[in-house]
Amino acid sequence: MDLSLWLRKCPIVAILRGIEPEEAESICTILEGTGIVIVEVPLNSPNALSSIAILSRAFGDRMLIGAGTLTNPRQVTEVAAAGGRLIVTPHADTAIVRAAKAANLFAVPGFFNPTEAFSLLEAGADAIKLFPSEVLGIPMLKALQAVLPRNTIVIPVGGIDAEKIAPWMAAGAFGVGVGSSIYKPGDTAVAVKAKAIGIMDAVRAYQSSVQVSKLGCDSRSSA
Repeated sequence: MDLSLWLRKCPIVAILRGIEPEEAESICTILEGTGIVIVEVPLNSPNALSSIAILSRAFGDRMLIGAGTLTNPRQVTEVAAAGGRLIVTPHADTAIVRAAKAANLFAVPGFFNPTEAFSLLEAGADAIKLFPSEVLGIPMLKALQAVLPRNTIVIPVGGIDAEKIAPWMAAGAFGVGVGSSIYKPGDTAVAVKAKAIGIMDAVRAYQSSVQVSKLGCDSRSSA
């Protein structure tokens, strides 16, 4: 399954920064129950590779589990050994992209400007992460749509909550990364479930609105 198919199943990348290994499986069970299928554990979380290994064993056959905040290519080997299949970076590092692709993993590196975006795509990135999206803003994504290769997957990350999902996706985001709005250290299972449901309600509301809009266009075309 390529990355676009995972994102079509659910366009949310749940970023579990700060998660502990002992809570990883229970939190991921909650996310799966709400319909989320892509989970990123940033490597600056406590014992991140242990969490990735736990999640890969428990959910790897039906969810895409990976690592974020990679800062050097050597970490790709460690993530692959833990069973992770997704590599996410905060910055534009083509060496990490090439290492991920050599290991047959999905690569989603971060970018801040068009020069970085094109370099990362040339290196083989499966998608590019617009980061920090709260700084760059929706106008940046809209402008990029005119110059990026067709079917480029752009995933905004940073400051995205339920209210911001529809505007970003309407601007052309194929998916969005959600961090503290879905999980932050200290959250109870009840809190994570409530936040995940809110995020998924926003996704479904947007998708429904698009379907209604499309139906309206189709009916006018046939009139």
